[in-house]
Amino acid sequence: MTSKWEIWSWYAYYVGANGLALFNFGPTAFQNLLSQAAPADTGLLPFAGRDRNVNSIVLLANGISFALQAVLFIVIGSYADFGSGRRWILFFWSVLSFGVGFAWFAVHEPSRWKAGVALYIVGLICYQLTLTYWTAAFPSLARNTPHMRDAARAYAAGELGQAEYDRRDEVERSRLSNVAFCVQSLGEIVILAIIVGILFRVNVNVSTEANNWGLSVLIAFATAVWLVLSIPWFVLEKKRPGLKIPPGQNVISVGFWQLKEALAKVWHLKQSLIYLVGYFLLGDSLNTTVTVIATLQNEVVSYDTLTLTYLLIVGIAAQAVGIAGYWWLQKHYNISAKTMFNLVMVGIILLDGWGMIGNWTDNFGFHHVWEVWLYQTFYGLFVCQWYSYSQIMISSVTPRGHEFLFFSLFTIIGKTSSFIGPFVSSAIIDASPGHNNNSAPFYFLFALSLVSAAGLWLFLDLDKSAREQEAFLAHEKIEMTAKGQ
Repeated sequence: MTSKWEIWSWYAYYVGANGLALFNFGPTAFQNLLSQAAPADTGLLPFAGRDRNVNSIVLLANGISFALQAVLFIVIGSYADFGSGRRWILFFWSVLSFGVGFAWFAVHEPSRWKAGVALYIVGLICYQLTLTYWTAAFPSLARNTPHMRDAARAYAAGELGQAEYDRRDEVERSRLSNVAFCVQSLGEIVILAIIVGILFRVNVNVSTEANNWGLSVLIAFATAVWLVLSIPWFVLEKKRPGLKIPPGQNVISVGFWQLKEALAKVWHLKQSLIYLVGYFLLGDSLNTTVTVIATLQNEVVSYDTLTLTYLLIVGIAAQAVGIAGYWWLQKHYNISAKTMFNLVMVGIILLDGWGMIGNWTDNFGFHHVWEVWLYQTFYGLFVCQWYSYSQIMISSVTPRGHEFLFFSLFTIIGKTSSFIGPFVSSAIIDASPGHNNNSAPFYFLFALSLVSAAGLWLFLDLDKSAREQEAFLAHEKIEMTAKGQ
């Protein structure tokens, strides 16, 4: 049975793993060192076999990080599903994340930009792996809440119909996911408020060197908060054994077997396959879009640590309002998860269209300080819900009893796709006139978002998916019965 304290310790871990250390300030510190190390006359640095501009290096390093993540997920991703090793994998990558965060103390001079590359790449890998193994606890937590335990008993006794059980299940999953995001957002605002005080204490505006040092201090502080808030989850998480490793497989080979099995099964579930393809494309587009805008934002505010912190406060506050607002709309008006997901997709398309306009004019398109303030607000209110509703949608197209298998498939596909966008965007910048049109990737990103969103909007039908899942499970039951005979 999932206890209240276990759920809140799960929330607390997410408050600590808010991304401030390795996903926000870490990349900013990395790009800041690159911009200072690059010669003023060319703005280029040697990286990966040729001279590249700062934004191209950031995108390429981002792509390398996601490519390594894809390999790691295939090799060790099975630990999230099989046996009871998931909690120890989360512990390992959390400790490694803490090490990377504190290591930024030693990297705050332009001459050490190559060390910054290593910390950036390894830091992103650690952060994404910790989030994935934290998220892997989500299905079992939701399934074992008292509310869903009662619903499962009623369904087994014939007191509850399939449609009502599915509705309650979707609402419970939405509740856990959205509350986690809201709690994280509120906790992150408190952390950022403390960070503002630290910045004034460090006096980051006195010089470039002080600003560099301030970024390292912030990364270390955010890491320390993460470390403290992770302890309750490591103590209170209940041991829930995962799937048994099939005969003839081991914990390494089972990852490849699992991927093969999931691909074979999803091929018989057309709606699940449609979402898999759309998730692959749209997830890649959004991840790359956020990275491109972050590089433009850093340049617009000249890497000013205080301004970046204030921007994050606005963004996180908007995120809390946006997630709570979407959850209230869904619950109050009984709106389906698919409709809420469609609204998120519209926000992503508008975001890429905004950036694309920057290729035609300097008056709009992430070229001005007021735009990055507006971006933080818009992203929080209308886009960040992707990270909640995309997970809810995965669970909606997953047959019962196959949650681990399908979540692993989507995780692997998501990580595999995430390095394509950065590589393509980096190549687009390198091929642009002067090798410095940092808005050029938005042509590619807008088209990718539009096509993938249109496909999901028009062809994904969750009601049809539910019928496909029922037929799939019925057929599977017949096969298992035949094998038993």
